[in-house]
Amino acid sequence: MERAGEIVQSVISGHFDLRKQQIQEAPYPNEDNQNFACSGQSSVRQHKIQERPFCRDPNSSCTGSAGQQNQRHQSKLQEIPLHDGDRQNSGSSGQSPGYTGQQNRRPQHKFQEPPQASDQQQDSSSSSMNPYAALVDCLRATWLTGKTRPVDYRRTQLEALSRFLEENETEILHALSVDMRRPPFEGYLADISVTKNEVNNALNNLCYWMKDESVDKNLATKLDCAFVRKDPFGVVLIISPFNYPFHLTLIPMVGAIAAGNCVIVKPSEQSSCSEKLLAEVLPSYLDPDTFAVVTGGPEPTTRLLENKFDYIMFTGSPRIGKIVMTAAAKHLTPLTLELGGQNPCYVDCCCNFQNAANRIVWAKFFNCGQTCLAPDYVICTIETQERLMPCLRQAIRCFYGCNPRDSPDYGRMINDKHFQRIRTLLECGRVAIGGETDECDRYIAPTVMADVKEWEPIMQQEVFGPILPIFTVRDLDEAIQYINSKERPLAAYAFSCDSKVVNRVLDCTSSGGFCGNDCMMQATLISLPFGGIGYSGFGMYHGKYGFDTFTHHRGCLSRCMGLEAINCIRYPPYNQRKLDLMISTTEVRRRSFCTLL
Repeated sequence: MERAGEIVQSVISGHFDLRKQQIQEAPYPNEDNQNFACSGQSSVRQHKIQERPFCRDPNSSCTGSAGQQNQRHQSKLQEIPLHDGDRQNSGSSGQSPGYTGQQNRRPQHKFQEPPQASDQQQDSSSSSMNPYAALVDCLRATWLTGKTRPVDYRRTQLEALSRFLEENETEILHALSVDMRRPPFEGYLADISVTKNEVNNALNNLCYWMKDESVDKNLATKLDCAFVRKDPFGVVLIISPFNYPFHLTLIPMVGAIAAGNCVIVKPSEQSSCSEKLLAEVLPSYLDPDTFAVVTGGPEPTTRLLENKFDYIMFTGSPRIGKIVMTAAAKHLTPLTLELGGQNPCYVDCCCNFQNAANRIVWAKFFNCGQTCLAPDYVICTIETQERLMPCLRQAIRCFYGCNPRDSPDYGRMINDKHFQRIRTLLECGRVAIGGETDECDRYIAPTVMADVKEWEPIMQQEVFGPILPIFTVRDLDEAIQYINSKERPLAAYAFSCDSKVVNRVLDCTSSGGFCGNDCMMQATLISLPFGGIGYSGFGMYHGKYGFDTFTHHRGCLSRCMGLEAINCIRYPPYNQRKLDLMISTTEVRRRSFCTLL
């Protein structure tokens, strides 16, 4: 414990000479790269996909020394079927497979408090049995060396991420096409271009983001230095969904890396081709001592969440979000949840209906409706529906032709389970446009439904597919009342030629984001925060908001050792004069406002 305390104190005091770390400009593509860990610290072996859980080489130690050549053990992962309540380890010794005898040599978490209760002992025992415990501990040990803190190191990793996007553009588009029949236009726009923008923005502003932030001081601290230090959290876990596997994995990574964290990513196993590309290719670009990919289904994810992380970001459904939040609560781990929801789209009677229809159709059927920001339902009056319906039909025909099944610009459902769920929703209301399906091809035509009722399933859940229901109300007031009666969505949309109507929807509703007279375009602005509220999640990212999400804002005050005559007014013995002086030097006074009569 004394040694651990010395290491922690060294990190805090800045005694590590970070400038001695050699930051390589090239990616990390082979197994002969030099070990990046500082002397006496741990090294994480290259983590790739395989047919078994993560394990360590029994002949290797988790410790290494500077200058050694790192023979990276290529450990891979197994997709284990989910069995509720199954927490047994495949190893017979109660430790990670292949890691027997290494427990005492694995570095301990330096900030861990000494055991005080049987619950902590149980947590430690559970950690030793977890197949990912060694991976998490080794990344945390590397982080404690201070390796990820220098701006040059962060830049190197971000530039490597940019090279991954540029050099694997064809492979990324191919993976998206195999997984969801994603058109190259949509794949490049949503998963490559937007991610490149995030990387470039971080590189352009990283030095500014990292600077200490000066704050106002009171009279008692006028001669001192008060500032906010931007510290990384430590080891960050990012769990991403299937619908935008590169976008929703890499954009959070940009913020985490820019903030100076070590990162473990868990892409969705449902987009299997994209998952394979992320697991097999991305680690060759990034430093394996500070980055890893974990693959597999629900059971590996559950085991991974049993470990203590310093921050967790999850994007997915509210049901799984509750599970992730429960796992984080066990270790009091802060987290961000991006959960989606039913996004309303109000269309006013005073509107350019064809323009509105074009924008709604594009956003709704982009990626075959599998977008958390897509409008889930249109809400309008009966008269507006009658005028909007032919415009929606015209937009669908113009975008995808008379037979959207043959269109190269229209995608497919991710798997049979989601196909069956969406096809069941066709039983609600009345199909006004589309409705054709093909189970073998997982094809569901762009569909618009009318006469839907509030209690029907399609109005009770996030659609996440190519079906657009139209829900009719008497007027704007009833529309706002209905929107506010439901859980708060990730986004809200309003179309009207009257700005007062758009502003009223904005002022009278609550949502994670808002866009007037368009859909989804707000997400292309990295200057805007992206995130939910309430049931649609909490926390935000994109641009500097992503950096701030993965950064601990540390309030700091540095005082001089002299001027004790000033400080003595706060020392006992107390009296009224001392109290009055302390109040006068620390109080915040209200500004006086001049009112012209």
